[in-house]
Amino acid sequence: MKLLVVGSGGREHAIAKKLLDSDQVEQVFVAPGNDGMTLDGIELVNIGISEHSALINFAKEHDVAWTFVGPDDALAAGMVDDFEHAGIKSFWSQSSSRGARVVKRLC
Repeated sequence: MKLLVVGSGGREHAIAKKLLDSDQVEQVFVAPGNDGMTLDGIELVNIGISEHSALINFAKEHDVAWTFVGPDDALAAGMVDDFEHAGIKSFWSQSSSRGARVVKRLC
């Protein structure tokens, strides 16, 4: 499966790297990511975290199975809701989040 991680920090890098370890994962995209991520085989997507429509279009065009949203700003701006309204499964990061548990199960 193909996955999209939204963010550019260390948390998103660690999550994307761990997701790549799974036999179930074909490809991990990170938007916008950072250059260091490419050293781990992570593909960067040049779309900013505030560009919800562009991220949704990218996810649909690349058959992304689900997204993981890291930045608090993106969560507060309703990114997860926007993905879910578009029919794209989404998970997010917070101290007791469902997203963190799902990442652990997939990996």
